Amino acid sequence: MSERDRSPLFLPVIYVGGLIFGLGLAISGMARPEVVLDFLQFDDFGLLFVMGGAAVVTGITFTVATRYLDRAPLTASEYTRRVKEFDRNVVIGGVIFGVGWGISGICPGAAYASFGVGNYPILWAIIGMFLGAYAQGYIRSLGTDDTTAS
Repeated sequence: MSERDRSPLFLPVIYVGGLIFGLGLAISGMARPEVVLDFLQFDDFGLLFVMGGAAVVTGITFTVATRYLDRAPLTASEYTRRVKEFDRNVVIGGVIFGVGWGISGICPGAAYASFGVGNYPILWAIIGMFLGAYAQGYIRSLGTDDTTAS
């Protein structure tokens, strides 16, 4: 698929979707690390309702869209299921994500929303996410064989 096949509404819809997501996080309180930490300590189960509501909406949308549409409306891409293997990278990544989430009280999407609502110290967590992603990419690149058979 080339960019020419995309609808001209593709980028505006992406930006509006991001704004709605951030606004939802801010309104629900999920952009505040203390709310997330209260959830992780079983003191406040509001996050469960936010995540559950998002899962229901996403599930219904994917079910309806894949049943009645053969292509994505904005990208013209075919709907396909992307299957990934459950390997050690998934486990290691999940553990690192969980530890980071527990320490900072925030996940990447909510971190940006938290910064947007004035929580400027969260910038340290965002910098840590970027450094971690860079380190992960660097370490994985060391394990790949760059030689090609000709």
